[in-house]
Amino acid sequence: MNKLIAEAKTARERAYAPYSNFKVGAAVLTQEGKIFSGCNVENSSYGLSICAERSAIFNAVSSGYKKFAKVAVVTDSEPPSSPCGACRQVIFEFGDDIEVIMANLKGDTKIIKISELLKDGFRL
Repeated sequence: MNKLIAEAKTARERAYAPYSNFKVGAAVLTQEGKIFSGCNVENSSYGLSICAERSAIFNAVSSGYKKFAKVAVVTDSEPPSSPCGACRQVIFEFGDDIEVIMANLKGDTKIIKISELLKDGFRL
């Protein structure tokens, strides 16, 4: 868990957040033990921005991985921030037992399954 949070912290440092100044880093752990990271990237056309969680997951998927065990999200907020609704749905797409680790720069953490964060998530 510490390595996953550390990767998310490193990704957070690379965030592009000139509008909100709210930097977020995320890291996803695949069932195979690989870690992929991502950060939020904002755009002046806000709808074109991407959250860190989706960035990390899309990075993993584009590398051929689709089975995840954990997702870590790191912000500089108190308490640690949880994923937005869109990110919750994307995480849920890959399994309802994925563990979501929310952490901040002070070292506070909260851990919860995605199925608890997104009750009755959508699936086709």
